[in-house]
Amino acid sequence: MATVNVKPLGDRVLVQPLEEQEVKKGGIIIPDTGKKIDFTVKKGDKVLISKYGGTEIKIDDQNYLIMREDDILGIIG
Repeated sequence: MATVNVKPLGDRVLVQPLEEQEVKKGGIIIPDTGKKIDFTVKKGDKVLISKYGGTEIKIDDQNYLIMREDDILGIIG
């Protein structure tokens, strides 16, 4: 996963969607700086998200989602 210079605020996380056989998975990026919040998910987790969850953003031609941890449905594997 590439280094991204985005710091989600509050209880939000940055998710990088991955396409694989019509199933969306994502990796969590939690910044190393800023106020620390105890999250259930951690950097590198593969998560299950709602098809329409989060706010889409594009950074360096890569698509990401910013969403609240509460909007993550589960951790895969």
